[in-house]
Amino acid sequence: MNAGIVFLVLAYVLSQFYRAFLAVMAPQLGVDIGATPADLAFASGIWFLAFAGMQIPIGEALDRIGPRITASVLFAIGGAGGAAVFAMAVEPWHVTVGMAMIGVGCSPVLMASYYIFARSYAPAVFATLAGVTLGIGTFGNIASALPLTLAVEAFGWRGSMWALAVVTLAVAVFAGLFVRDPAKVEGSNKGSVLDLLKLPVMWPILIMMMVNYVPAAGLRGLWAGPYLDEVFGSTAATIGVVTLVMSIAMAAGNFIFGPMDRVIPSRKAIILGGNIAGLISVALLVVFAGSSVVVSTILLSAVGICGATFVVIIAHAKSFFPEHLTGRGVTLLNLFGMGGAGLFQSLSGRLYAGVSPNVEPVVAYQILFAFFGAAVLVGIIAYAFSRDARNEG
Repeated sequence: MNAGIVFLVLAYVLSQFYRAFLAVMAPQLGVDIGATPADLAFASGIWFLAFAGMQIPIGEALDRIGPRITASVLFAIGGAGGAAVFAMAVEPWHVTVGMAMIGVGCSPVLMASYYIFARSYAPAVFATLAGVTLGIGTFGNIASALPLTLAVEAFGWRGSMWALAVVTLAVAVFAGLFVRDPAKVEGSNKGSVLDLLKLPVMWPILIMMMVNYVPAAGLRGLWAGPYLDEVFGSTAATIGVVTLVMSIAMAAGNFIFGPMDRVIPSRKAIILGGNIAGLISVALLVVFAGSSVVVSTILLSAVGICGATFVVIIAHAKSFFPEHLTGRGVTLLNLFGMGGAGLFQSLSGRLYAGVSPNVEPVVAYQILFAFFGAAVLVGIIAYAFSRDARNEG
């Protein structure tokens, strides 16, 4: 990996951090600016929806302009700018604005890396490289757990956010200096994402992509903290430890499923197996939601591991779209993945607000977890009708 890829990966580490840190900051934001769990669910969902909404224009930009300018400029303006807005928040809606900006800023960085991998490396290693990138990026999840808890205790949440704004801007500048665009493909200025949507083979894959990441993103990025607090009365330190363990599990999942694509020739088998295991993990979490912190940590970690079939789903879809639509193809997949996570996070906030006043906390979270599991079940059923794709290597 050259210096440009290194800085794109560092940008992705920050992207993973930003999608998950609200779970740890939730108690402080509630005290300081009156942000409720429903407010933060909405803000977290907006991050994903803003991220997803940018994928179509980013796909066009990757194919037509290239990853260097696309990633560095958006990450600087949206990522660093949004972190600064967040740091100055005095009302819950200010957090939502900051999260929307950060979502826009983070939206191109992973797909810029994937575009370079797809265009500059052998097809057989795409899933492995993509999985390693996701695995390294998940250290952002780890940083947003216990390390962030310690930083907030030492410097406050505002000081921590200002430091993040500075780091984000520095990474964006270095990415602009060192990323190198692959050579243009003939016809890269032709066609659109509509050409991909016209392919019937894509739709079962897109539906699976839409829900694959929903439980892991929703639980790690938002609901783990409130769940542990309201059901078990966990301290901030305990929440930090549990979310750290889940983050490590998510990182491990990426290192497992990405290389698995080179061992098991059937991508469909990998994806179905991983998501069925994830569904079982969510179902067990529903059943044992009130058991203990240890049991919940184990099941949350299992959910995190199983969400890592993301990269194999992209590799599966990539085998069906033409080379000159590479940028638009990978971002279309990301649109469905992040859009699904954002949509279900926003809906989860409404669901929780509707049921929590009328039932015990543990029952409210059982309903919430079942909601995430039902989404994955729909995806599995649709994906069962997909056409398989073998590793090109």
